[in-house]
Amino acid sequence: MKKLSARRRHPLAALVVLLFALAATGGLYAAFAPAEKAQADTSAQSLAIDEGKKLFAVGCSSCHGLNGQGSSDGPSLVGVGSAAVDFQVGTGRMPAQQPGAQVPAKRNIYSQAEIDQMAAFVASLGPGPVTPTKEQYTSTEVDAIARGGELFRTNCSQCHNFAGAGGALTQGKYAPTLENVDPKHIYEAMQTGPQNMPSFPDTTMPEQQKQQIVAFVRYQANDAPNPGGLSLGSLGPVTEGLFGWIFGLGALIAIAIWVAAHTTKAKKS
Repeated sequence: MKKLSARRRHPLAALVVLLFALAATGGLYAAFAPAEKAQADTSAQSLAIDEGKKLFAVGCSSCHGLNGQGSSDGPSLVGVGSAAVDFQVGTGRMPAQQPGAQVPAKRNIYSQAEIDQMAAFVASLGPGPVTPTKEQYTSTEVDAIARGGELFRTNCSQCHNFAGAGGALTQGKYAPTLENVDPKHIYEAMQTGPQNMPSFPDTTMPEQQKQQIVAFVRYQANDAPNPGGLSLGSLGPVTEGLFGWIFGLGALIAIAIWVAAHTTKAKKS
């Protein structure tokens, strides 16, 4: 009887064994699940790169080369990053219709999914600026517009005009208008410096300042009131002077003719 009682299990023994089993199962899951997820992410990225390479071969390789190495018709894309692809293709500038002093924006012919795939392929060629998330180009600061206006007038207005209306540059080039431009593309332009524009990496202009400039540009383009009345395209004194000469001088001439026609001598004759 003593031997039987000594071998009898404690009532909580089964519960302890169950807890150990659950802990072991959880440990195994923690050990293997992240690896499976990482493997799935890698596979998805590889698939995107493969699909992007196919799209690139059809739409871009004639100028930039099959591996983005560049040619006499287009620069190398090694190291430009996914942000440059998202900007150039997303705004319709690429593929270019024809060579020229500057490639204009036009209607985009690719879906966002296809752009992401091409961006993944180009990004695989070498490290470069990464396509920003919405949080990166959206500011939540109360005074973001005011601060962005100061930064814009210091860094951007020389080319894009104080109101973002754009302006002419040398040798047939120009700074495009910033009206109705996607906030993401404004941020990417500052990241990558497309065509004649200088680039503003985070080492030169921190992310917060780029957010503030985006906030100002969007406000200026869509919501800013015009206390002066008719904006005349916000192109400055040239259009204002032309308006004055045409309409102001024209009105004075019309008044002078009316006065001359209603004088006493004119009535007698």
